[in-house]
Amino acid sequence: METMMAAAKSSCAKRLNRIEGQVRGIARMVEEDRYCIDVVTQIAAVRAALKIEEVILQDHVGCCVEHAIESGDKDEQRKKVAELVDVLGRVRG
Repeated sequence: METMMAAAKSSCAKRLNRIEGQVRGIARMVEEDRYCIDVVTQIAAVRAALKIEEVILQDHVGCCVEHAIESGDKDEQRKKVAELVDVLGRVRG
């Protein structure tokens, strides 16, 4: 199993830490009975930040799938394509 490239890993870690802080902030807003629209606005910001999946999928294609293609191993290539189809079906479905 291949791992994420260093730049993508660093970017994702930073983004996930930011998302974690946003979610804690939303919980605090709810506890403090903040204005509903302000809470919903923050939830929308978290939802937008969660598009991190695209960064990870791009990294996967650029690293793991590319490696399978270069290897010439047909079974590995089919496996990587099947993984992509499966995860895209779950993410988009």
